[in-house]
Amino acid sequence: MLYIDNMKSSKSDPSPRTEADAPERGAVIRQVPAVARAAAILRLLSRSDTPLGVHAIARSLRLVPSTCLHILRALAAEELVSFDPDTKRYGLAGGIVALARGMLRHDPFSNLVQPVLDRLSSRHNVTAIGVEVASLEHIVVVAISRPGHALRLQTEIGSRYPALVSASGRCIAAFGAYPWTEIEKRFRAVRWDNPPSLAQWRDDVEETRRLGYAVDDGRYIAGVTIITAPVMRKGRMSQGLVVLGVSEQLRRIGHGLLGEELVADAQAVSRQLKDA
Repeated sequence: MLYIDNMKSSKSDPSPRTEADAPERGAVIRQVPAVARAAAILRLLSRSDTPLGVHAIARSLRLVPSTCLHILRALAAEELVSFDPDTKRYGLAGGIVALARGMLRHDPFSNLVQPVLDRLSSRHNVTAIGVEVASLEHIVVVAISRPGHALRLQTEIGSRYPALVSASGRCIAAFGAYPWTEIEKRFRAVRWDNPPSLAQWRDDVEETRRLGYAVDDGRYIAGVTIITAPVMRKGRMSQGLVVLGVSEQLRRIGHGLLGEELVADAQAVSRQLKDA
């Protein structure tokens, strides 16, 4: 998993999720095209540095412009997007922030994990992150603590990344209870600075299962080390605790020391979530 401003992002995918991406394994989700298109528009606007016009949005998401316009007007009426009548462009509106704050306020994981991340970041001078495993497709950053000094590797709450990237991807493969055929298909789409072969990566997954945590030492992004431990609910990984920093710095601290500390913290959070 990469948490740097210039990270390799996943390809935009405006299409509705398939049954394989259902939040509960074995569940069948009936596709609702209008909802999927609205979500794709919101994701596109969240990634854009500037507001976008109807035709730019429609072209990027392969939508009929008139359909795109109807959805944008509906989203604007719900205060989820804003419209500038001078430029004729759309951007995200404050309603998105209100929804996100409501989710985080009531999310037991983000509330429980924040003091854990603060302690990790302060003790080791690293960036510490809490992620939620939304599906085998994506992970989402829901909590973060940055060091006061040294190099700060940036990400933002709400950022979405491909699920199988870096150390977090190894943990998801090891502890997520997903079928290997689906994992392998997703793995082949991940981009790395120093890509492992599938056989190497599968050995890494087995090592992750044995240790209880995963280490990516510069393989996904050169010069950056990422360590992840899984938070388990109902026998599978539901969230993760992550620390990341310059590889040389984390080697000095010790991958094993950081990994074991993350495992202990992740297990404590898992127990607290079980009781929540």
